[in-house]
Amino acid sequence: MVGMPAEVCAECGGTGWKIVERDGVEGASRCACQLVERAASLDSRAGLPPLYQNASFDNFLLPRENPVGYRDLAEVLLAVRAFSREFPAGKKNGLLLMGDPGTGKTHLAVAAFRAIMEKGFAGLFFDYQNLLDRIRSGYDQTSGASDKEAYRVAMDAEVLLLDDLGAHRVTDWVEDTVTSIITYRCNHRKPLIATTNLFDTEAGSTSYDRSGVLNNKIDYRTSLTDRIGPRARSRLFEMCRVIKMPLIEDYRIRKSASL
Repeated sequence: MVGMPAEVCAECGGTGWKIVERDGVEGASRCACQLVERAASLDSRAGLPPLYQNASFDNFLLPRENPVGYRDLAEVLLAVRAFSREFPAGKKNGLLLMGDPGTGKTHLAVAAFRAIMEKGFAGLFFDYQNLLDRIRSGYDQTSGASDKEAYRVAMDAEVLLLDDLGAHRVTDWVEDTVTSIITYRCNHRKPLIATTNLFDTEAGSTSYDRSGVLNNKIDYRTSLTDRIGPRARSRLFEMCRVIKMPLIEDYRIRKSASL
């Protein structure tokens, strides 16, 4: 059976280039169809987990039954969308989403990530703990080539998305590795998008004591600084626009209920 012929772009006739005129001078310019094809290729090679491969701003669910939650989360949605729209021209080329599990951080991070790739930027998605495991495995003589390359790829990727930053027990090796990656990306202005469940008092996180009672003086929970170290935390806040997620019902449960 003969397959259907591929549709040819009406703008460029399939060449990928079109003739444009600027200030009375004709020249060749890349056709928009090439950007669409490149974005699709980048998306397929970004390592996105199946659960989030189609995550976008348009299919992000707002809690319509909760007026306060709807308002607060809508503001976050607009802020993240603005970041991706302005990229890479914004004041900070990184994005950090902070908040409790189930608030929709990963969906929004991936939506921004995919919107940036639609502009032609190459990106890679890594689960934080999986990345550290792969970097550690890379030191083993029997490890595969991909694991040996994980550390370099995390530093050199054009755009890096680190999901669940800080979700790993603290060791000197972990702190040094994370600090090295974040510092390198900050110094070389390489964009980083990250999510974390950990709190940071300077980011406006609410503090509780061990009994769950509000306490503005002491917080016994593990902080972002506790997990990645003060140097990495400082660099992260230097390079990223920090957005705190509102306290709302679990996004995963809300999304499942809508299906």
